[in-house]
Amino acid sequence: MTGNDRETLIRQYAAGEVTWHELRERGFEDYVMVLGALGELGLRPPIARMEGPNLAARLRGRAIIRDALRAQR
Repeated sequence: MTGNDRETLIRQYAAGEVTWHELRERGFEDYVMVLGALGELGLRPPIARMEGPNLAARLRGRAIIRDALRAQR
């Protein structure tokens, strides 16, 4: 895979157009490589949609983090 191919894939991943599974199939060995490539391009990992069976657990987790941050003020 060329550098341009890797950059295109990382940009697609950041935009939510390809998945981590697809990146692995195309040569990314571990998620650290993905995070490094995102950082080099000034991009962030995609945010998972707020839907599905884990929604309640994710909302609880976010509430815990918000409460902890408020307590530090």
